Amino acid sequence: MKRQLTFAILLCLLGITSAFAQKQLKGKVKDTKGSAIASASINLKDKEGNILSFTRSDDKGNYSLSFTEDNKDLSLEASIIGYAKQVINVTDLAKNYEFTLADSEIKLETVVVKNRPSLSAKGDTLNYKTSDFADKQDRSIGDVLRKMPGMDVAENGKVSYNGKAISNLYIDGDNVLDDKYAIGTKSIPHGAVDKVQVIENDQPIKMMRKNNMSDDVALNLVIKDEAKLKVMGDIKAGVGTPERFDGSINAMMFKKNIKFINNIKGNNIGIDPGIDLTSFNLADYLKKLDNDKPSNFLSAGAAGVPTLPQNRSLFNKAGLVNLNNLYKFNQDLQVKANVSYLYDQRRQQYNKFSETYLPNQIITYNEVQENSINPQQLQAKFNVNGNAEKYYLNNNLTADYKPFSTNSYVVTNGTGASQALDQETFELSNEFSYRKKLKSENTLNFYSYLNRSTQPEVLSIRPGLNEAILNNGNPYAGLDQYVKLPTWYTNNFLSFALVKGKFVQTYKAGFNIQHQELKSELYRIQPNQTTELVAANMTNSLNWNKNKLYSEAAYEYAGEKVKIGLTVPVSYNQISYDDPGKSLNKDLDKVFVNPSFNVKYQMSPENYITANYGFRNELGGIDDVYRGTILKNYRSLFANDAPISERQTHYAGAGFNFRKAMQMLFYNFNISYSATELNTISSFTLSNTIQQRIVLPLANDVKNLSLGANISKYLFSLKSTVNAGVNYSHATFEQLQNNALLPFQSNTISYKAGIEARLTNFINWSYNANYSENINRAGGSDLRTKFQQLRQGSGITATAFKSLFITLSADHIFTHQSAQPDLSYLFADVNLRYKVTKLKTDLEFGVTNLANVKKFEALNVSANALTSGTYFIPGRVAMLKATFNY
Repeated sequence: MKRQLTFAILLCLLGITSAFAQKQLKGKVKDTKGSAIASASINLKDKEGNILSFTRSDDKGNYSLSFTEDNKDLSLEASIIGYAKQVINVTDLAKNYEFTLADSEIKLETVVVKNRPSLSAKGDTLNYKTSDFADKQDRSIGDVLRKMPGMDVAENGKVSYNGKAISNLYIDGDNVLDDKYAIGTKSIPHGAVDKVQVIENDQPIKMMRKNNMSDDVALNLVIKDEAKLKVMGDIKAGVGTPERFDGSINAMMFKKNIKFINNIKGNNIGIDPGIDLTSFNLADYLKKLDNDKPSNFLSAGAAGVPTLPQNRSLFNKAGLVNLNNLYKFNQDLQVKANVSYLYDQRRQQYNKFSETYLPNQIITYNEVQENSINPQQLQAKFNVNGNAEKYYLNNNLTADYKPFSTNSYVVTNGTGASQALDQETFELSNEFSYRKKLKSENTLNFYSYLNRSTQPEVLSIRPGLNEAILNNGNPYAGLDQYVKLPTWYTNNFLSFALVKGKFVQTYKAGFNIQHQELKSELYRIQPNQTTELVAANMTNSLNWNKNKLYSEAAYEYAGEKVKIGLTVPVSYNQISYDDPGKSLNKDLDKVFVNPSFNVKYQMSPENYITANYGFRNELGGIDDVYRGTILKNYRSLFANDAPISERQTHYAGAGFNFRKAMQMLFYNFNISYSATELNTISSFTLSNTIQQRIVLPLANDVKNLSLGANISKYLFSLKSTVNAGVNYSHATFEQLQNNALLPFQSNTISYKAGIEARLTNFINWSYNANYSENINRAGGSDLRTKFQQLRQGSGITATAFKSLFITLSADHIFTHQSAQPDLSYLFADVNLRYKVTKLKTDLEFGVTNLANVKKFEALNVSANALTSGTYFIPGRVAMLKATFNY
């Protein structure tokens, strides 16, 4: 075992791709009279019956097949309609194996054809047959997932089942892609997938499945046997006007011991390949790590992207290399490498008008901005995983480098300036976990996480702005804001679990340490090009140390119908920070108890209810305590004058999940409430040229109530999947602006509905609609904003001559805001795809944005502010593409 682990780690760290020698078996197939049998199916199988390779006999009955597996227990199987099947054990690879097949009577049974998809359930696993929901025009498994009742696929590729986001996407039981599974749903052809399995209460660690308390939901794609035997994928090349291109190469293989999905793509048609790198459950993972640190301090003040699909709004030129490779030594030991590099160039041009409503005052900004943005990301993750009944070992070594630069020209309230922003974030981390099951069924777990990160940032503005505040009222040449934040962090614990029947007691003890150094300086450049600090109070040299000692007791019961969990963590938190230049030297010591309780009751094999309650204490970070002012962007100055922020939150929730698999009906309802008390508040001073923020000590609270319900049903008579949902949220909070403390209420309600319909054997139709309404009120004043929006999308695809697919699609967006003109936009597209079956090639011609809309206006409403942004977007684009499938 030690040798295997050592070899696994070397493979993981060095990224070696193994090459295996090809082996070959030959022979002949004939009947009892000695005549050759053509087109007989020859399968090479291992002792479990898995097909390792296959071929067919030629006109003379001869066959030859190649394979790479090093397995002694092999057999050859020959079969063809009209003859009895024959199996021969392979004893010598150099030997020719001849089959003599006896005649067999063909009995044709009466077959009742039912054009009716069905689901099958076994324990916690629900099976969808892919072919029941796929249509001729579908390409990837993601296209089919959208049609399955109970499933929801978001625009960015995130998959949810019955209202719950999936935790993993397995491919034949293997986690090849980790949390970045969008490339899988987009790339894997649906024809290679036999069925999609929904695994409720998914527990990937084998030794923990006996007393399983997991509430996760995962998907498993069961690959067809014939798709496991070869490399498959596609090559796409496309050109268009005006000056557009789109190309990609996909290669994938799903053998028993080797699996990979490797992809190279590039385009300038507004499709962001970086979506493939999205970690859909990243927030939960970061919460577990407990390494709170601020995101980048500086920005160019860009307005973000309009609320449109990216291919309608993005000017880009982007490329991505995405390599995901897994090798299994045996059922319990594997290595994996996930390596990617993204390069993107974006252009953005917009006009923005914003108003902030205060008692007896309105703050107004008029801005024009042109941005050239260059995001990059290089990430490499190497994994060693041992997962057996008696032990579990997992090690992740990750390096992540994200350079990001922005060059822009901005005009705000008639004053213009150029700015350049450069940011380079680098992280190196190692995460190790080891579990061991003892003879008594009790388990030991050791966990260690180590992280080092740096994030230097530089913002340069020419000429200098806001001279009244930053240069004694005199014009000047420019500003340079420098920020650095190196961070060391480690988190380690040891836990022991006592297992007795259906009860599990787990006791944990550990510590984490965070050390940060915030360095910042704001320099101004005078007209004679001399450089000087703007002021002593616009620098930071802050040392931050945050230490935590913690213990935790967890009690779990996993019965047939009831699962109960109680967790009582106790922690001692010690924070010290100092900045000699600001005469700042503070310490904080706190003991926290953060209990949580959850229960799940299985009302029937398909329906259950859940409830939870918890109390949480949280402390702020270095972003809350630095005293020196930082120029966040060209019109924002941020600083602090308060102790470390403290938050105390009570939260509770309940849910009901209903399923009738045979009727393909899914329903869920959830409610949650939280109440948070804070000891600090952000105070904003707003003017028509600049906003200044300072954190002050002031008690305030935030309360949130959320309700949601969703339903999904397959209508057998209409061969359609329909879905509907409603969500409501209510929030109360306070804002301090221009010395006015205002309580706010925000209410949002949204409705959604959709259908995926097969109207006839050659016409498919889809439709979805989302309506949302947001109302904000300020207590003690007449401030009130109301925002309403309806978004609709529809598409119809017709099949002609069995190989020609004609698709017409449209998106409609209608926005209503009180005291503002209504906004209405309609985008229409047409696409023709012809499938050349003999050449395994698809020829495609499409035109997007037929109406040639080149400007898009969007409204955004917050508590007491209205923002209207006008974005320049790509107009009409025509593309001609060819895709070769192999």
